[in-house]
Amino acid sequence: MFSIIVDWLQAALRWAAPLIVVSFGEVFAERSGVINMGIEGIMLFGALVGVAASYYLDSLLLAVLLTILVGAVLGLAVAYLTVSRRANQVVTGLMINMVSLGATDMIFAMMSETRQNRATTFPTIFPASMHDIPVIGPLFFSQPVSTWIAFILPFIAAYILYKTRWGLNVRAVGDNPKASATAGLSVIGIKYQTVILSGIFACLGGCVLSLAEVGYFSAGGMAAGRGFIVMAACVVGGWDPVRTALICLIFGAADSAQLRIQTVSSTIPYQFLQMLPYVVTIVALTIMVKHSLVPKTWGAAYDPKDV
Repeated sequence: MFSIIVDWLQAALRWAAPLIVVSFGEVFAERSGVINMGIEGIMLFGALVGVAASYYLDSLLLAVLLTILVGAVLGLAVAYLTVSRRANQVVTGLMINMVSLGATDMIFAMMSETRQNRATTFPTIFPASMHDIPVIGPLFFSQPVSTWIAFILPFIAAYILYKTRWGLNVRAVGDNPKASATAGLSVIGIKYQTVILSGIFACLGGCVLSLAEVGYFSAGGMAAGRGFIVMAACVVGGWDPVRTALICLIFGAADSAQLRIQTVSSTIPYQFLQMLPYVVTIVALTIMVKHSLVPKTWGAAYDPKDV
């Protein structure tokens, strides 16, 4: 029983990592007033690009760099539609998600090699001898490097958001874009920066999802709603990077729990167990949404002519 608990905690950290990576960029985008609902689809592209680049180029560094490039391009597309063209952010996100689902499945179908072989995954940073230390060995020292980076990111994001001039500008643009423009800030420029950032980290989150352990891309929606879970985590966490990361950790724990329960119990239908992370999401939103301090222009289009 004790080994099952340790295994569950280890998996919870690993499954939470891609959510935390995605939340890094989404917090900034939503703080600037833009909801990037396309992060679910962008995660799919990140998962596919990470696997393809790691397999064909045999380089994790190139896989990460290509993932960043693809994420920036997709983030730029979202920014153009939602900021410059002032398209409905919900509709734009849903369009990105649907296009990404079909496009990644089609591209993956053409890559027969990656369908039969696994790509190189992220390595662990501690020697194998430390993996055998009771409890902390499997829990911490056997984690891939991507998990360690993921848990450092929220503190970096918090510092940027609260301690730097750019972070102050992001918060000002999200709360009062008209006053920010009057003060000389480039509202559209800042919104572009944050949405592109959200695209980059959504793509990186997909790369972590596919290369942290499995080294494989699964057609049919590998993200499995994780992008929407991150959006819920941002709301429940009050758009604070550290609190949002903690919520992502809870969701990761729920996701790993349902997988562990499936292995030890055959009486509960697995479909009900797969619902667990999403049930946790709904419950958390129901309890905490009233206590979240919403950015004042959250989801609203900005028209410079209104200044």
